Amino acid sequence: MAPPAGSERTLRVGLIGDRRETSPAHSAIPETLRLLAETDRIRSEPVWLPTQGLDPGGIERARVDALWAVPGSPYASLEGALEGIRYARERAVPFLGTCGGFQHVIVEFFRNVLGERDADHGESSPGGAMRVIDLLDRSLVEAVEAVVLVPGSRAAALVGAPRTRERFRCRYGFARAHWNRLDGTSLRVTGADGSGTPRVVELDGHPFFLATLFQPELLARDAGRPHPLVRGLLEAALRRPRPPA
Repeated sequence: MAPPAGSERTLRVGLIGDRRETSPAHSAIPETLRLLAETDRIRSEPVWLPTQGLDPGGIERARVDALWAVPGSPYASLEGALEGIRYARERAVPFLGTCGGFQHVIVEFFRNVLGERDADHGESSPGGAMRVIDLLDRSLVEAVEAVVLVPGSRAAALVGAPRTRERFRCRYGFARAHWNRLDGTSLRVTGADGSGTPRVVELDGHPFFLATLFQPELLARDAGRPHPLVRGLLEAALRRPRPPA
């Protein structure tokens, strides 16, 4: 459902991550939001939420309408990043995770929903006992690859096609040994590469909770247009009541 044309509301999009001037994603995200203001008349502003010390109180004080766990791992604080993701998951805040955001969505779900307190990220804890995120079989830094989307999924509906080609900038992904732990859970794999390796996950029963290993924000840099998944995030945020002052 498209938002009302000419909406006067300016959304506040909380960016969970540690801003780096040299990061292509970090410069592409504000550009994506600017393009959506032009093409869809959805006005928004990015609000950075550094991971160090991030907690529910800090998120509430920021009065954000949506949360986006952005690329740029390892984060300054893995625990802060997980707190931000947990807040979005438990409090029905529209959420998007991209690249490092996807990876930390997996860690957060394993720890706080599946009860696997040792679940960890191989980049920040290479010696971790349960690395649910680990090195990919091959690097996807600056790779462009096809992603097959599950029919009926939110991602497929937003993209409007069963397949999409997307840009990646990552070396870590969901470790194959742990894929089957998501079977029958509320966190479903709804996009994969040609060999079935997870690239997109969505949370059932949530207004909007989606994460991708690829970086949709880079479409603004590469093609000068906003990605439909980011549009979906903002549309979901518009449907949510504004956080209280």
